[in-house]
Amino acid sequence: MESPFCPIPIQEYPQILLAHGGGGRLMKQLIEKMFLPVFGPASPSLLHDAALLSLNGETAFTTDSYVVHPLFFPGGDIGSLAVHGTVNDLAMAGAKPLYLSVGFILEEGLPMETLWRVVVSIQRAAEQSGVRIVTGDTKVVDRGKGDGIFINTAGIGIKRHSQKIGPGEVRPGDLLLVNGDLGRHGIAIMAAREGLAFETAIESDSAPLADLIEALLSRGIELHCLRDLTRGGLASALNEIAEAAGVTIRIEEDRIPIQEAVRGACEILGLDPLYVANEGRFVAFVAPRDAERALSILRADPLGIHASLIGRVTEDGGVSVVMKSTIGTDRRVDMLAGNQLPRIC
Repeated sequence: MESPFCPIPIQEYPQILLAHGGGGRLMKQLIEKMFLPVFGPASPSLLHDAALLSLNGETAFTTDSYVVHPLFFPGGDIGSLAVHGTVNDLAMAGAKPLYLSVGFILEEGLPMETLWRVVVSIQRAAEQSGVRIVTGDTKVVDRGKGDGIFINTAGIGIKRHSQKIGPGEVRPGDLLLVNGDLGRHGIAIMAAREGLAFETAIESDSAPLADLIEALLSRGIELHCLRDLTRGGLASALNEIAEAAGVTIRIEEDRIPIQEAVRGACEILGLDPLYVANEGRFVAFVAPRDAERALSILRADPLGIHASLIGRVTEDGGVSVVMKSTIGTDRRVDMLAGNQLPRIC
């Protein structure tokens, strides 16, 4: 798995597979020579139609699809992003991620080396996240119909605590914590896609968050809601939660951590960093008595070293997200009508 070289000789595959599914011998070779050596030792069910799993506890289940362009970007690639995104969705439900499925949609003509890099990245991310790839699927579409690789992942995790975590648990007085600086993923994708060069290199924040959430839960932090700040960024996540909970959320601009390089890039591109996507950041709604202890726990981890308390849930009445600006005025932070940056995950 450490080898950067594809185990299937390129001359055997002038194109990745035949169009219209590429079944038979070629697909069999792809599974046996590429997928099984990487995913297979812990996943004998990859050769069967379904995986049999041992579960003990309340089960969380999620699925997501990844169409990011370009496939490789500073700080990650479509493979690691697919694992991190699915693991993080499970973690936001307060579950410990255990198992993933991976489905590939491959475009005819995709270089084998490209696929190999993605497969190895998936397995490395899975090991880092403490999950197993237990089942999967591969389909091939005509040239020009797939943009290289699309990936679908589904994840299963187990909830082993009694806390209820979700928008319905949010209440006035809750304090809002974020685990780090915002906006890097979206800007990294934009820079890679458009060939932009900024004075300071900007890398995606893509990372698995389950261990960070587990650290909070294991220390008895009372968590009312968790949300990863992916498409639509912090602003969209807070609007969704405010609407679901029927509350007003107030945040403070000068408490929101944003790297100067990201802030500058957003100004150049005409973007608002509050709406820019992240892939390794979350917001936690925490009981007031536990907020300082939660910050201490987050800051002890590299993925939370820049954690910050950014606001609170209030009893103002109505449903809204309001931000106190750096000059002391309030402005309403509305839901974005569409995505600022398409295909960032």
